[in-house]
Amino acid sequence: MQYHLNGFRTGSPDISRPIGTGHPPAPPAQVDVLIVGCGPAGLTLAAQLSTFGDISTCIIDQKSGPLQMGQADGIACRSVEMFEAFGFSERVLREAYWVNETTFWKPDPAQPDHIARSGRIQDTEDGLSEMPHVILSQARVHDFYLDVMRQGPRRLEPHYDRKFISLTRDDDAEYPVTVTVEHMPDGKAHVIETINARYVIGCDGARSGVRRAIGLDLSGDAANQAWGVMDVLVETDFPDIRLKSVIHSATEGSVLIIPREGGYLVRLYIELDKLNPDERVSQKNITAPQLIAAAQRIMAPYTLEVKEIAWWSVYEIGQRLCDQFDDADDGMDPRVFIAGDAGHTHSPKAGQGMNVSMGDAFNLGWKLAAVLRGQSAPSLLHSYSAERQAIAQELIDFDRAFAKMFSARPKTAQDTGQDTVDPAEFQRYFQKQGRFTAGTSVHYGPSALIGDARHQHLAKGLVVGMRFHSAPVIRVADAKPVHLGHMLKADGRWRILAFAGEDDNLQALCRDLGSKLSPIVKMTPDGADIDSVIDLRAIYQTPHRNLDLRNLPPLLLPRKGKHHLTDYEKIFSADPSSDIFDLREIDRAKGCIVIVRPDQYIAEILPLDAHGELSEFFERVLTA
Repeated sequence: MQYHLNGFRTGSPDISRPIGTGHPPAPPAQVDVLIVGCGPAGLTLAAQLSTFGDISTCIIDQKSGPLQMGQADGIACRSVEMFEAFGFSERVLREAYWVNETTFWKPDPAQPDHIARSGRIQDTEDGLSEMPHVILSQARVHDFYLDVMRQGPRRLEPHYDRKFISLTRDDDAEYPVTVTVEHMPDGKAHVIETINARYVIGCDGARSGVRRAIGLDLSGDAANQAWGVMDVLVETDFPDIRLKSVIHSATEGSVLIIPREGGYLVRLYIELDKLNPDERVSQKNITAPQLIAAAQRIMAPYTLEVKEIAWWSVYEIGQRLCDQFDDADDGMDPRVFIAGDAGHTHSPKAGQGMNVSMGDAFNLGWKLAAVLRGQSAPSLLHSYSAERQAIAQELIDFDRAFAKMFSARPKTAQDTGQDTVDPAEFQRYFQKQGRFTAGTSVHYGPSALIGDARHQHLAKGLVVGMRFHSAPVIRVADAKPVHLGHMLKADGRWRILAFAGEDDNLQALCRDLGSKLSPIVKMTPDGADIDSVIDLRAIYQTPHRNLDLRNLPPLLLPRKGKHHLTDYEKIFSADPSSDIFDLREIDRAKGCIVIVRPDQYIAEILPLDAHGELSEFFERVLTA
């Protein structure tokens, strides 16, 4: 990481210099962005906005304090990549359980009332991501986001004990959205507070008050199926208790075993009875001992002795979705948004709820910052609902199929009914959908923010509209092996990654990008560092020891900060042991330009000499 740019300083480099007086005891009367809800979506958004000292952000929650016991626990590979951008992936990887393999169990053909292992597979395909699929409590993820917020220049903290009541919108006002909040401190009289905001985001869950306030509804179907979930400390002779395991019994239902962090804790998802069409799971009065007994029946002949229950709950499977994620109407630009469970709900077994919610927020955060900082027009914000609602629809469709197969009876020679599934078919489906559950299959279609991919052949392994797939490189100035994707931090900046062709000559490109008419120069505010909006980096094919910094374009060695210090971390070489040009199928003869959005998605691929197309792209999305 880089620091000392604007003068030597001691202490943790993760902690920004403070702006203002820090966290106020009450929400401000006026704020740029108000976030309602401290779930994964809300905290991701707050952490992203806390990076910008010139944006005022307030986040409220009706709970009395931080989450202590989280419902979600599955963290997809793509989410860990995102955590790297926020600076805490190493903390997650150190604490988490790593899902390396998954086993499948079905009725033993010789003794159908017993289960037998039917398959064992690698959980994530090789090369899908440099990050693993891991399991960690949602509460710990919240803790890490809260640290990022506190260390930002405004020392952002949530305002707890505050319940959203209502909102109104007046586009003639400087702060168009007025939100009414009830402050509910424990043991004290309740107080009504008013917060005026430029933008409001409802991250307040499936029963979202913000969603209702802007007239949106969740629509969809319930599957009439009840499930229980428990985090438990157990003693068992089941051999795969520390592996993710999918168990289908002959007549007693199914169990999904998810080992938890810490080496001893285990999560059990336990199938219960089907619900009648008008029945709710709350009417069943299900108890923890009933869940344990169901799991014991399903896992026979293996024993399961529960020593301690850390948390348990019951829920109904259902998939519901909003048809839009903002209040835009009749050509008006949006001012109020919803994210996470406020816009989409589904079953938890595929491990997508927290991950997709955080993806919503990462998509929206940089766009809000760009508009508030005057870098982009307000019309940019329409792209949030357009992009994320489509992704949520894909999730709903996947979850409906996955949940149906999970709840089906195992198909046997004696039982081939419509409600059955061949365990081998379920295993194949699980493997086929691996990229979806890893979070790496998200693909945004062509738009103002995503190009038409006409030059995709120049880098076949870096797909326009998908996340930048990282690969190892060598930083030239200090010979340090790094992952190129780890340079793409959650700081709101666009990236131009220039992959040199066989002549290793980026002089023409850098000369053009250094001119007064280039998007880099035009979009950089007066007095700001040249990479403050668009960050240019170069990747050469030549071995790092054969590159002489004195012969490289000055634009790749920009002078920055109050002392005009040279930034030596813009230039990389391919790592010969794992060559990025080969891994990502980059045209060695021609090279290419890869434009990466602030949320790490590839916006366009262009030839190195496509200076006009490069300028046209940024003129669409940025304002000088």
